[in-house]
Amino acid sequence: MKPLNIAVLTVSDTRELATDTSGQYLCDTLIAAGHHLADRAIVKDDIYQLRAIVSKWIASDDVQVVITTGGTGFSGRDSTPEALQPLFDKNVEGFGELFRHYSLLEIGTSTLQSRALAGMANRTLIFCVPGSTGACKTAWSTILESQLNSETKPCNFVNHVNSPK
Repeated sequence: MKPLNIAVLTVSDTRELATDTSGQYLCDTLIAAGHHLADRAIVKDDIYQLRAIVSKWIASDDVQVVITTGGTGFSGRDSTPEALQPLFDKNVEGFGELFRHYSLLEIGTSTLQSRALAGMANRTLIFCVPGSTGACKTAWSTILESQLNSETKPCNFVNHVNSPK
């Protein structure tokens, strides 16, 4: 398997590193899968702060994948889709649908309130998943783990991302 450099961003107005179970889950899991943690941050749910940090990672030669957790719901402060979708060169159309499919089996029709999405910008993959640890587990175990693995056939995303320098 070809390891990828993955950055994790938690979008939250209340979490800190000590209380960020979702971000910590993603960090621990991607490392256990053989990938490298390129960077980790927590940012307030603010469109411009989100764009600034993700844009920095998109422009970096050292980050191939960004996974955000949080800010994908319907509350007034949830703004991850509005912040990041304009940065995408291409949308990964099926990601949100596939995430909601798997999530339906776990939380029922409440999955309708998930605005999970994904895209690519400057050959950097960006996955935006809900903020609960359960949602991060669902996204990782049912989609991300295999699609970020170069050995997954017939296709995966590894050949589509930039090569680190």
